[in-house]
Amino acid sequence: MDGIGVMLMSGDVAYGSLCTTNDVSELIEELQYSLGEGPCVDAYNSGRVIAEADLADPATVRWAAFSPPALQAGVRAVFAFPLQVGAVCLGALDLYTARPGQLSDDQHADALVMADVVVSWVLGSQALAPSGSLAPALDAAADLHLIVHNAAGMVAGQLGVSVAEALIRLRAHAFGQGRPLTQVSEDVVERRLRFE
Repeated sequence: MDGIGVMLMSGDVAYGSLCTTNDVSELIEELQYSLGEGPCVDAYNSGRVIAEADLADPATVRWAAFSPPALQAGVRAVFAFPLQVGAVCLGALDLYTARPGQLSDDQHADALVMADVVVSWVLGSQALAPSGSLAPALDAAADLHLIVHNAAGMVAGQLGVSVAEALIRLRAHAFGQGRPLTQVSEDVVERRLRFE
């Protein structure tokens, strides 16, 4: 693998990247967070491993907004493993490589073990936190996009919709304007942008 990232999610909301190994894996996590699509989102929603052996020539086209910038960054194959404990899913472990191709059986088995290790660490860290707060280790390690969540709450209030729908509208606005989601969110929080 050329890079790894971990995305935390809850319900239908991505909280952000817990960690990345390099600039490209950081970009992959940011794209999925901003666009609301990609292998991590699919792994989380389906509860199963998502594998795309060649983004340039996929068997099924499924990420119209995610794939072009990922390919431009040099990503050819992506694999996402849900971070699960029983029926509960916490997010996904993402792997990428600059070369097309499937994972070997050993690589697949290793990734499943790594996903379990990540789940154990997240749960162990959070178990030590005071009730109702995020564990300091998770807070320090993660890029949880708090400005986006604040903006989603404000847009939900402005439009009288759920926070999940407000986040979709924020993403759509950012995509339509060709701007990063965090910039649009800052405009909402600073009251330079209001949704009606």
